[in-house]
Order: sequence, then structure tokens, then C-alpha cells
Amino acid sequence: MHAYLIVGQHNELIDEAVTKLIGKLSVKLIEFPLAKIDDVRALRSFTKLRVLYSTAILIKNIEAASTEAVNAFLKNLEEPQESLYYILTSPSVKKVLPTIVSRCQVIKTLISKRSSVNSSEIQKFLNMSIGEKLMYVDKIKDRREAIEFIEEFMIICHRLLHTKNQYSLLSQFLKTGRQALKNLKANGNVTLQLANFVINLSS
Repeated sequence: MHAYLIVGQHNELIDEAVTKLIGKLSVKLIEFPLAKIDDVRALRSFTKLRVLYSTAILIKNIEAASTEAVNAFLKNLEEPQESLYYILTSPSVKKVLPTIVSRCQVIKTLISKRSSVNSSEIQKFLNMSIGEKLMYVDKIKDRREAIEFIEEFMIICHRLLHTKNQYSLLSQFLKTGRQALKNLKANGNVTLQLANFVINLSS
């Protein structure tokens, strides 16, 4: 699948779903506006270039695009490059053209049931010394727990991007998190991958 439609009423949950998806796909993310036909032409100019790295193009609020733009955009979904993905967002599936929906895997966001303790634990983790971070992750032995920890870490970092003036640092944290997530899902040793994750955060 090369196209995903993330739907929901809460922007924060949509952002979290985007973060999880790019981690799962192990791609670089480029946000692209799509409101009018000129935007589609600009997008086509970009997609004609050979993408060297797996890349996801994020188009927010696809339902707001003009009918002309959406119809022209369909060709991009029908003939995607092998290493190119599209992530679209909308508050509702019903607001999106059915021909767009039919070419996407729909991901519905729900009110998060995660414990607030998890988020506060990540906040504490970010403020720990490298030694304290290593001691913290050493307690995590289960692969599923390790993956959930990294996913939660990335969600918090993504959220902080909008509130903290540390874009470069947080972007590096997200890159480190994506690599750790990829390695864990590839059955890398849990203890080793988490230790490498902490060391790379501090480098």
C-alpha cells in the first residue's frame, strides 16, 4: 500500500498517527500543500524526480482541496513510485472523494487511552543524564514494551516540536527514534538496541 488516509477530529491524534506511520514505514516525511491545480502541478514536478530515499508526502486536510485539484491528484495515487508514499489527513472519510478513499488504507484515530503516566515518564526520561537513561531502558526487556516506549518517545518529541524552540535537536531525536524502532521491529536485540538508542540520543 502506497497511500494512507488518516481521519479524525483531533489534530493532536492525527499528528500522533502520522508519527507512528512514518516510523512503521521508515520513511522521510515531506509536507506538501494541496489546495488548487497549481499545487498538483508542483507536486508532479517533484515526483518526476527519482526519490533516493523512501519518502512519504504528507497532505493535510485533503477534503479542502478543489475538485479540480483532487481529480488531477488521483493520477499520483494510481502510479506511485516504489519508494514514494502518500499520507492524507481529513476530519472525516465522508468529506473525501470516494475515488481517493478507494486508493488508500484508512486509519481512524480515536481518543487516546494511553495512561498519562506514560507521557510524564517520557518527559522525565528526556531530562535524565545518559547514565540515568541507560539504567531506565535496562529495565525494559520485552520487545513489545520497548517498541511502545520508542513510539511514545517519538509522539512526545513530535508534540514538543510545536511548543519548543529546539527544532534541530528534536528532529534528531525523532530520527534516532525511527532507527531504533526499525531495528526493534527487525528483531534486533532489545537491550542492545535500547542502549544504542540512548547513546545516539546523547551523541
